[in-house]
Amino acid sequence: MGCGWLGLPLAILLKEKGYAVKGSTTSEEKLPLLRNAGILAYQIKIAAEGIEGDIEGFLDSTDVLVVDFPPGLRRNPKLDYSGAIKNLAKAIESSGVKKLIFISSTSVYEETENFTIYTEDSKPNATSASGREIISVDKMLLENPLFDTTVIRFGGLIGAGRHPVKYLAGRKGIENPLGPVNLIHQKDCLRVIEKVLKNGIFGEEYNAVYPLNPPREKYYKEKAREAGLEEPEFDRSKPSVGKVISASKVMRELGVEFREGI
Repeated sequence: MGCGWLGLPLAILLKEKGYAVKGSTTSEEKLPLLRNAGILAYQIKIAAEGIEGDIEGFLDSTDVLVVDFPPGLRRNPKLDYSGAIKNLAKAIESSGVKKLIFISSTSVYEETENFTIYTEDSKPNATSASGREIISVDKMLLENPLFDTTVIRFGGLIGAGRHPVKYLAGRKGIENPLGPVNLIHQKDCLRVIEKVLKNGIFGEEYNAVYPLNPPREKYYKEKAREAGLEEPEFDRSKPSVGKVISASKVMRELGVEFREGI
């Protein structure tokens, strides 16, 4: 569910590996793209007001549902993301789907001045409105007794033409120069999801970021130079806050190898 920047490459990868794959998009124009990749395509929109599209057909005879559509809270902080997921959960309950992989975010963990190291044993503690919304959604799905959910919390997503340095280049007064970066390449995201599917591990929580966390200022200046972009300038007048996300569990339990670097 959600064949976007990450979901479509995942659907294509799983199709190539022999899985029968359904895929959803909110855009009618995107349906031929999915069909040409051998994906059974559905146009579905999930919102707090209700679900548009053939959600019953999409979920029918589905063994595992992978949910990967962004909350959209940065663009619209008032969006009722938990209301949308509540509607989706009701549809899942009615469908009889028993296994769910939910793509979440490490934004559920608060940044601190001592750069707290967060593992899956750490209680999500974000205080921002968007962070609290994602925490509530994760909890809602993990505690639903009618299906087993594995939550995968990815760090900042890079790869396939996407890198935050493009938006930071030339900017001045950027805060938290010493804060660690927590990033993961698109291809490593696909490896993590495939490992969960292949091993059939549900009812778990996994954090997934590349296991190196250089300071933001050092990292983004280097990346800007490599890309031939103007270096960003950071503000050192205030103490930096940040966090370190540990991916030790996903490497230990699933045997994930982060191969792409950051």
